[in-house]
Amino acid sequence: MPTRHDIRNVAIVAHVDHGKTTIVDAMLKQAGAFAAHQQLDDRMMDSNDLEREKGITILAKNTAVKYHPKDGGAPITINIIDTPGHADFGGEVERGLSMVDAVVLLVDASEGPLPQTRFVLRKALQQRKPVILCINKTDRPDSRIDEVVNETYDLFLDLDADEDQIEFPIVYACGRDGVASLTKPENGTVPADSDNLEPFFSAILEHVPAPVYDEEAPLQAHVTNLDADNFLGRIALLRVEQGELRKGQTVAWIKRDGSISNVRITELMMTEALTRKPAEVAGPGDICAVAGIPDIMIGETLADPENPIALPLITVDQPAISMTIGTNTSPLVGRGGTGKGADAKSAVKQRKVTARQVKDRLDRELIGNVSLRVLDTERPDAWEVQGRGELALAILVEQMRREGFELTIGKPQVVTKEVDGKIHEPVERLTVDVPEEHMGAVTQLMGVRKGRMDNMSNHGSGWVRMEFVVPSRGLIGFRTEFLTNTRGTGIAHSIHEGHEPWFGTLTTRNNGSLVADRAGAVTAFAMTNLQERGVLFTDPGTEVYEGMIVGENSRSDDMDVNITKEKKLTNMRSASADSFEAIVPPRKLSLEQSLEFCRDDECVEVTPEAVRIRKVVLDQNQRGRTASRAKNG
Repeated sequence: MPTRHDIRNVAIVAHVDHGKTTIVDAMLKQAGAFAAHQQLDDRMMDSNDLEREKGITILAKNTAVKYHPKDGGAPITINIIDTPGHADFGGEVERGLSMVDAVVLLVDASEGPLPQTRFVLRKALQQRKPVILCINKTDRPDSRIDEVVNETYDLFLDLDADEDQIEFPIVYACGRDGVASLTKPENGTVPADSDNLEPFFSAILEHVPAPVYDEEAPLQAHVTNLDADNFLGRIALLRVEQGELRKGQTVAWIKRDGSISNVRITELMMTEALTRKPAEVAGPGDICAVAGIPDIMIGETLADPENPIALPLITVDQPAISMTIGTNTSPLVGRGGTGKGADAKSAVKQRKVTARQVKDRLDRELIGNVSLRVLDTERPDAWEVQGRGELALAILVEQMRREGFELTIGKPQVVTKEVDGKIHEPVERLTVDVPEEHMGAVTQLMGVRKGRMDNMSNHGSGWVRMEFVVPSRGLIGFRTEFLTNTRGTGIAHSIHEGHEPWFGTLTTRNNGSLVADRAGAVTAFAMTNLQERGVLFTDPGTEVYEGMIVGENSRSDDMDVNITKEKKLTNMRSASADSFEAIVPPRKLSLEQSLEFCRDDECVEVTPEAVRIRKVVLDQNQRGRTASRAKNG
């Protein structure tokens, strides 16, 4: 069959923070994608604000480098898909793999294969993609290259890879310095026999199959991603499997439900480095972007109008975590920050607080996010949003908050399913790296969360690696407590492992809440008296309302407190008048930490300025009646 030797399509997959985006930066620079005078950022592919802040890749993105072989042959276009390393964004990984013919598996020379490495590799092996192993960060002082290569071989065998897949080439690299080699360097050193990524490019050209096509086959192009442009409207990213796609051409659009309609391609673009440039034609194997189809969705096919043949729809793993997202129902709704001042009033006009606005935004998110689901609830102003994990849902809420939405978020729950009449819940495989002295604390923490230890290994460096199988709901609120118990030294990563029978009740948070019993502004006097009762979350001057949680109680039950109490002033001088007590700085909770802190009868209020935790039922008397009814049966 005819082959296109002028193009290669490859995805770079790895665990979080193993250096995917950094090595793509180095490839772009060395392939001459930028002029010498251009000012370049680190991690150019992480274009999203949240990606830059959190230091992780959230969206799969493609770039293209023109590689000029050293033997003077024709330049070859290498399309590179930079995929997220976090399993919560697994839908992005699956989409990325559908666009390529091989994968580069990046593994840290010290940490070795971790849960997300297993996840992305399993997806690649299931799709029969050839693999190139790249051992990155060889210059780390604690690197252990031989052991990591052996661990990777064990992982391939564990995932039932066949003989062809196990015979993978190995490249050793230091992505930060832009150096790669086929010869194994000493531990803790940069490869010495090379000063660029030339061996890496050569390995890609040699081991990534060139796209194969049938000259007689009609047009088939698969929609793998969506983007938007202020002038062109919705843009569909596609891989052309067969035939040719031309600007101005009329094609058959095969929708998800099987219906077919003819549409015209108004704009055709190809990626060069980080920009899209207009093109006239895209052939088999090309990754291109088209405009002119306003309602096109991921997984659909563009085909020949005379002979339309659909490609298989992209399928993704089932959601494991859900949370309720609804309109803001607190007394402070629509009031910017404290609700005072002209700036706050102008900001309030930009606020999005209605149910229609929230529903439209969730529907828009479904267009580009294949691993998300939105279900109706009993209430008209709240929806159940299901996703892969807590992080993926928290990222969605953070994006909506920055767009001016005010929301009420329920406590994250697990998505169960029924098997043979029994309730099954999702379980995770958790890998924990901790110093030896914290081993007991972590084991105790997992025991409370019904986790069972599967494996434990000690590399002799003072660190222990433990693997647990634990129910997904046991990991809601786990990370904050884990970091506290390990003094911030522990590293934990988890991956979805399937479903198991319901584990029973879990009690993860032992302490109750300090709940404000009236509206008003927080005073330093009240905080001074309350700080011995627990840990406070609010600053003096912050506006609170009845039912809002202002701190964590030192005991297991909730306590209603007056945090707005003012010091009574008299004209009599007292002995204690001039004694000043220091206020302990309040604990500031991020959005993720607030969601972890929640109990079943609590929810999180999210506005562009603030994240507040509150009771679902704000009225103190009503909560008391409900509690006494539950107690008396």
